[in-house]
Amino acid sequence: MKKEDQLFGKIALKNNLIDEAQLKEAMALLEKGEGADLASILVAKGKVKEEIAAKISAKAKQMAGSEGGGKAAPASRGAAAVPPPEGAVSAAQVLEKDYSHLAGQPLGEYLKAARDMGASDFHFQVESVPYVRLHGSMVHWKHPRLTPEDTEKAIKALLTEEEWKELESENELDFCYEREAHGRYRTNVYRQRRGYDIVFRLIPDHVPTLQELNLPDTLEHFTTYRQGIVLITGPAGCGKSATMAALMEIINNRNYDHILTVEDPIEIVFDSKNCNVNQRWIYKHSESFGTALRSALRADPDVIMVGEMRDLETISMAITAAETGHLVMATLHTTNAIRSIDRIIDVFPPKEQDQIRAMVSESIRGVVSQQLLPRADGLGRIPAMEILFSTPAVGNLIREGKTFQLPSVLQTGKSRGMCTMDDSIQDLLNKGLITRETAAFYAEDTNRFQN
Repeated sequence: MKKEDQLFGKIALKNNLIDEAQLKEAMALLEKGEGADLASILVAKGKVKEEIAAKISAKAKQMAGSEGGGKAAPASRGAAAVPPPEGAVSAAQVLEKDYSHLAGQPLGEYLKAARDMGASDFHFQVESVPYVRLHGSMVHWKHPRLTPEDTEKAIKALLTEEEWKELESENELDFCYEREAHGRYRTNVYRQRRGYDIVFRLIPDHVPTLQELNLPDTLEHFTTYRQGIVLITGPAGCGKSATMAALMEIINNRNYDHILTVEDPIEIVFDSKNCNVNQRWIYKHSESFGTALRSALRADPDVIMVGEMRDLETISMAITAAETGHLVMATLHTTNAIRSIDRIIDVFPPKEQDQIRAMVSESIRGVVSQQLLPRADGLGRIPAMEILFSTPAVGNLIREGKTFQLPSVLQTGKSRGMCTMDDSIQDLLNKGLITRETAAFYAEDTNRFQN
């Protein structure tokens, strides 16, 4: 698929013009040659208006041109200081390579190839070629189309008899696939109208460090607290789990604590160093996040890691744990510090929100919101982040319901390591690590990065 089509799909998704299912369907039709480009297919299907499609197409072509060697910021010193991952390849290189030799091979061979190229996800689906998510974009492989028999046979070989029965009964299955030779993967299998599809999220084969993730050392400050709650937020696939794992490993190496993780499923596996580390898989080791957190309070933990705060019960128990003398680190699907705090408070009934606002103002230790932006050289992604540390001013604004004033605190708190998302993006642009078009696409204030 051309870069312009990938960018068109991404822009359309971000603006809620289409959903993931509609994008996949259009991409499949494009692969069959049923349209000149993704825009024409979506217009023909009535998913996107013609005039809007024209605007998006123009933007996508501009971005594709700049990422292919156009308008990157001139400073090269920053790019040299943050080299691409070892062995990184570009989407163009993957598109040129033929993977037909993998046809009929076990899924483990496909996963090895996906891991070697640095993909974050691998898609094995009916009536389609295999796809990987590489540097944030979906990239197809040169490979024969998969039949329903191909995917069912490969998936069945991967599952136990019990798991296959559950899949047939429930039509979907979440689990963690792990083989010593292939690595560890968060896996989702589901039945769709054509047959069975399977999607793998590639999990790092070791606990990453802040340096390996290109994250600022100031984040280590969050590991020094003995109680309270730290939120790691951002959209799906932005590296929240890896960031939280890096912080957990700092505590594991430095402190003499009991760390308890609550995840669905267990992703990065920790070895106990100075700390005693126990990891629980929701729905396998406990009924729910809320149940596991309630039990955790009786398990003598010092640090609790919550894989995702999904609902009222989980958020309520996490706040209770932070209030009762534990350090809680949790992820949340929000896009900045203000929305993260508002999301926690708004999930409660209106009559309880004043009390929750007071509790959060006392227990919050900080919020990290992150995004992964495509590098200007096309060889990976680089994090941009908003960092909020708790201060008396932050606590007062939360307590008084004035979270809309938090951006001013972020601006005045730069000396303490605070940062707004747009300032972080500006720094990456100044270092030549991203293009101006990428900066404008991901920024809160796009006008700041217009030419």
